[in-house]
Amino acid sequence: MAESNDPFSSSVIPFQMPEQVRAFAEKGVSQARESYAKFKDAAETHNGTIEAVFSTATKGATDYSAKLLDIAKTNTNAGFDFMQSLIGVKSPAAAMELFSAFAKSQVETLTGQTKELAEIGQKIASETAEPIKTGAAKLFKPAA
Repeated sequence: MAESNDPFSSSVIPFQMPEQVRAFAEKGVSQARESYAKFKDAAETHNGTIEAVFSTATKGATDYSAKLLDIAKTNTNAGFDFMQSLIGVKSPAAAMELFSAFAKSQVETLTGQTKELAEIGQKIASETAEPIKTGAAKLFKPAA
């Protein structure tokens, strides 16, 4: 039988890795496992963070929308009340006085409503950012 040059044949002497190479490879595998575990941990942390951000932002958007509807209702009712009071006016001077009082009242009301919306917006931004801050703190905490 002719001798085979097949490297996979059973007549080839098995290759032995030097101990240093084996130790180096085992260390590499160990480090890869640790890195994977850290990556998996970070991914799970981020998933929770993203869920918390969206949950908080959704609640905030709902609160903001509810406030906008409340403002629209208040302003519409004020407009209807103003129109109702105009019906009973007897003179142009009384109408101008009524209009002036209504305009002043609406400016004050709108100023307060704008302030409320700004406060709600700031609260939403702060609450939405909190899970991001917490997640980042966990992700980048120094090793013990």
